[in-house]
Amino acid sequence: MKKLKNILSITLLIILLPILFISVVILINSYTKPKEIPSFFGYKPFIVLSGSMESEINSGDIAVAKEIDVIKLKKGDIIAFRSGKSVITHRIVDIIDENGVLEFVTKGDNNNNNDKNVVTSNNVEGKYVFRLKGVGNFAMFLQTPLGMIIFLSIPVILLFMIESKENKGNSEKNKEVQ
Repeated sequence: MKKLKNILSITLLIILLPILFISVVILINSYTKPKEIPSFFGYKPFIVLSGSMESEINSGDIAVAKEIDVIKLKKGDIIAFRSGKSVITHRIVDIIDENGVLEFVTKGDNNNNNDKNVVTSNNVEGKYVFRLKGVGNFAMFLQTPLGMIIFLSIPVILLFMIESKENKGNSEKNKEVQ
C-alpha cells in the first residue's frame, strides 16, 4: 500500500508541478505587464472559440503562438493577433509594406473572404507553432466554479483515500499484535 501511495504521490507531483509553474509564470507576467497578453517564456496559449481555421486548428483546441519579430513573417504563416478585445489566429494571405511599416492581410482557412481589417505589426502576438487538440474545452471548463472545485478536489481526495487505507491497515496490524 505504501508503494502505491508513493507512486500516486509522485505521479500527482509530476502532473501538478509543471501546471503550477506555468500558471505562476503566466500570473507574474500578467501583473508585471498588465497591458500585454501573458506568455510562458515567449509562448502564448489561446483557446480557439471558432471553426474559422478548421481543419488546421479546431474550435476547442489551444493554439500556441511564439513571439516573433514580424519581419520574419511570410505569406502562408499562421499568426495570432489582437482584434479589439479578442485574439484571432488566422493565416497571412498578403503582406503590405508601407514605407517599412508592415501590415498583414489575413484569412481563416475555413472562411470565404479575407478578414475585413489588416493586421498592424503592433497587434501581432506571435506565429502559430502548434495546437493542443481539445484542451481548450477542458481549460474553459476549469475556469468555471465547478471545474475549479473538481480540479482542486481530486488530488486532495486521492491523497485522503490513500492515507485512510494506510491508517486502516496500520490499525488492523496493531490489533493483530495485541
